[in-house]
Amino acid sequence: MKVLAAMSGGVDSAVAAARAVAAGHDVTGVHLALSRNPQSFRSGARGCCTLEDARDARRAADVIGIPFYVWDLADRFRQDVVDDFVAEYAAGRTPNPCLRCNEKIKFTAVLDKALALGFDAVCTGHYARIVAGRLLRAVDEGKDQSYVLGVLTADQVAGAMFPLGTSTKQVVRREAADRGLAVAEKPDSHDICFIADGDTSGFLRQRLGSAPGSIVDSSGTTVGEHDGAYAFTVGQRRGLRIARPAPDGRPRYVLDISPVTRTVTVGTADELDVVGLTANRPRWSGPPPQGAVECLAQLRAHGEAVPAVARRGPDDGQVDVELRRPARGIAPGQAVVLYDGDAVIGSATIVSTR
Repeated sequence: MKVLAAMSGGVDSAVAAARAVAAGHDVTGVHLALSRNPQSFRSGARGCCTLEDARDARRAADVIGIPFYVWDLADRFRQDVVDDFVAEYAAGRTPNPCLRCNEKIKFTAVLDKALALGFDAVCTGHYARIVAGRLLRAVDEGKDQSYVLGVLTADQVAGAMFPLGTSTKQVVRREAADRGLAVAEKPDSHDICFIADGDTSGFLRQRLGSAPGSIVDSSGTTVGEHDGAYAFTVGQRRGLRIARPAPDGRPRYVLDISPVTRTVTVGTADELDVVGLTANRPRWSGPPPQGAVECLAQLRAHGEAVPAVARRGPDDGQVDVELRRPARGIAPGQAVVLYDGDAVIGSATIVSTR
């Protein structure tokens, strides 16, 4: 097959490209320039899309022996990922930018362009598997990225290739060293790639400004003040700056965020329990399920999958999920990804919980 290998400049995408070549495919490497003003060097293990990353990707392509190009998708990334991230927080929701990047950039913009150029598939360094056309969890549970790939449709899964899904990270690093790839020991990027210093609140404050409001408990009593509701997420415990301790002395957590009234509601851990949710924008990795489906629902990228029952709405624009046991810290804007064992059924964006 003619394969386009997306090369971030890290060890995973480099080994994925090398394995695609070893499997006999005609491989071309491409680095996605996603920042309009990239840094020269990354800050510790945070961030990506630096000039250093582009050079690392090019050197890896040279070692592997494949053609290499850089595609400028900075404007598309800013619009579909960064601006969406800011807008979601402004609306009181908690988005997952990695999931949105996979949906809008790597497997829409890149895959569409690759297919138009005559490529058969896009290869990435994600830890996931494709078996008989179905997207499955990776063998390495600690590195599994099927959650952030849950937005892929069946057609996109058919055009994807994940060579690392059967390996552990340790094996991948050892293979990179054996192949002479200089990125063998390069640190992984963490957190949100376009917030290199990890200060999400500061990033949002620069774009949304100060929006002071009240922190109230579940009875409506004011217990503190804040500079912007966007700085909080459901389930957050630290950094609440609550002046009045809880009557029972127990820690308090963020229960709800209302950007309209600029109110952040806090309460006990028990009040975080969620037994069901409604989600919209469903995307199915295979045929849409019919009727009530027993499944596993994963609610965070590295969260535990919870036994659940999922039902499609009458217009197929909504999914209702009943959890067999309560889950905590679930916020609108997050994704729920549904599994049949290790196989992804599909995903949707949470709009409300109960």
